Amino acid sequence: MLARSSFGKFQLRWSQKTNPGKTTAQLEEDPGHFSFRIVKPLVIRNPCFSICSAGIVQNSSHSHGNDNGSESENEWEKLLKPFDLKQLRKSLTGLTPFQLCKLLQLPLDVPTSMEIFEWAGAQKGYYPSFDVYYVLIDKLGAAGKFKVIDKLLMQMKEEGIVFRESLFLLIMKYYGRAGFPGQATRLLLDMKAVYFCEPTFKSYNVVLDILLTGNCPKVASNVFYDMLSKGISPTVYTFGAAMKALCMVNEVDSACSLLRDMTKHGCVPNSVVYQTLIHALSKNNNVDDALKLLEEMFLMGCSPDVQTFNDVIHALCRVNRVHEAAKLVDRMLHRDFSPDNITYGVLMHGLCRMGQLDQARALLNKVPCPNIVLFSTLINGYLKSGRYDDAKAVLYNDMLSIGCHPDVYTFNILIHGLCKKGFLVSACELVNEMEIKGCKPNVITYTILIDGFCKEGELERASNVLKEMSSKGLSLEIVGYNILVSALCKGGKVHEALAMLSEMSSKGVKPDIFTFNSLIFGLCKVDKMDDALGLYQDMLLEGAVANTVTYNTLIHAYLRRGEIQESLKLVDEMLFRGCPLDKITYNGLLKALCRAGAIERGMRLNEEMMRMGLRADNISCNILINGLCRSGKIQDAFEFLRDMIHQGLTPDIVTYNSLINGLCKMGRIWEALNLLNRLQVEGICPDAITYNTLISWHCKEGMINDACLLLDRGVENGLIPNYVTWFILVNNLVKGSGRESRSSYL
Repeated sequence: MLARSSFGKFQLRWSQKTNPGKTTAQLEEDPGHFSFRIVKPLVIRNPCFSICSAGIVQNSSHSHGNDNGSESENEWEKLLKPFDLKQLRKSLTGLTPFQLCKLLQLPLDVPTSMEIFEWAGAQKGYYPSFDVYYVLIDKLGAAGKFKVIDKLLMQMKEEGIVFRESLFLLIMKYYGRAGFPGQATRLLLDMKAVYFCEPTFKSYNVVLDILLTGNCPKVASNVFYDMLSKGISPTVYTFGAAMKALCMVNEVDSACSLLRDMTKHGCVPNSVVYQTLIHALSKNNNVDDALKLLEEMFLMGCSPDVQTFNDVIHALCRVNRVHEAAKLVDRMLHRDFSPDNITYGVLMHGLCRMGQLDQARALLNKVPCPNIVLFSTLINGYLKSGRYDDAKAVLYNDMLSIGCHPDVYTFNILIHGLCKKGFLVSACELVNEMEIKGCKPNVITYTILIDGFCKEGELERASNVLKEMSSKGLSLEIVGYNILVSALCKGGKVHEALAMLSEMSSKGVKPDIFTFNSLIFGLCKVDKMDDALGLYQDMLLEGAVANTVTYNTLIHAYLRRGEIQESLKLVDEMLFRGCPLDKITYNGLLKALCRAGAIERGMRLNEEMMRMGLRADNISCNILINGLCRSGKIQDAFEFLRDMIHQGLTPDIVTYNSLINGLCKMGRIWEALNLLNRLQVEGICPDAITYNTLISWHCKEGMINDACLLLDRGVENGLIPNYVTWFILVNNLVKGSGRESRSSYL
């Protein structure tokens, strides 16, 4: 910290050194005169001066000293002693605003500065100046004393001091540093309304910058439009800030329209403006507009940076336009831009995602200095395509040949790929190999192994991995616990899963909604509904928010038990807690109502589902058609089929099987056979259920020969009869032969 007082021909200067507690007092004469200094371990709060009315520092002895030429310590101690306001009153007569301004610039604390300011203001004939207020407010702003600043502003207004914009810019910047964007905006509005100071683009630019830094983009855009409405001409920086604010609230079209408005105000877009818009358009996958702006950027003589190219390349890859992304990289090279590893990484990831692994490999060979991330991306691509040998070749041949050693991230990719293919033994061997190479497995490594074993149903081996992990001082995180809890619940081992929940709590791992959903599913699976509801209540008490999966699990469990009313109570609670019903919820309820014969109620529920904005799917329609057919409302079922087709849905074999069964049930077997013929015309292949239904009803009507002919027809069309088919035919043939025997005996 450096402060300076220049009264007369002497200058007094303090500089606080980096060593705590060491203060250097240095007295210098003007150039050509003597200079001396003293270093003393003092912590100075307020230095004291004796100042005459002319403003000259009085020092009774400069040259007194000891034999070694050092200055008098008593004099310096007196000079540097804490500030004494009484001494100031005695030594000062008629302090001018200029002298006060210089005095306030010294490193005095805020209370002392305020005392001096108030004392000086009480002098007879003293007239305050703008500069004095500016220096004092600067000091107050640095100390965060904003309430005092507000009082001083009103005092300035009462004293008739003309405000300047520079003062408000200073206060606004301090509001921004303190994290008060709202106060900065308020001050901008008060400049003209309260203090009669006309703000210019400078004030608006400062406030816009503060609002963007404070993550208040909506307010920032309002401030910008307020500026335009008042006729204040924005600058290029203003437009750039406004565009950024609009992009932050995803109003990209409005931001792009501002680009065309810039010329009306005499502003020419710069690189920052274009980069802001291109980034936002690319983020929204609006690639065509981003490419147009990139072209316009070149035409306007603005040079994009590598990040701008990366934004567009990333967007092209996300929308599967990888070849265009590759061409853009070539264009970068042609224009002497140097793609970085992010450029190559994004393009390589896009190529791998599209399955173009050979092109990705060729791209890697062109990279001047490939890093471990690029190699890992290619290895991951090979593994996802099942090309494990190629992945190993990249690891052991390419990487090591250039001295790039795989890290734990690379090994984890390989281990994950092996586990996905079910090669768990090879995955475990690779873990051992990475340890031999000096690369320690981390929590993610072991979590991948646990997940692999759980998916294969090998829970005991997953438990062994957990023990090995614990022996190495690693603790399972929430993801790993969720994997184990889910696997145990799916395997019917709910008690072990609940024990793991207790272990989580003891180790400080807080269960999340996925943990509770798995446990609720496990309890419902073993028909422990009371325990499932109890856990649901405990979950709410612990602050976890139930989601649609939670409620669907409980609702479907009650529906399986035939307790529709309990399910509907949960539906009400679900809606009360603001959790929307989805198609799984509606379809479960529709199925239960149709089974219970409440088809009219089911139809009303379907209409409610569509009113809620959920479009009916094949599952919903098939449930209702089946319900109508089972209740003998075959005509209504066909009408519903027509509505289904009008909604753009395509009936499938499940739809037609329900209709065929409904027709047969009503004794309209010939219509059912006509529908079978229609299936083949529409290109829908009848399945075993179709033929079993028709064969069964033919047998019931005593048309055994026709049933056998149907079987022959089905086999010719590729049907493979199942045990139900043979049971129907054999059972009815035995019954038929029994009846013939009895009639011949009689």
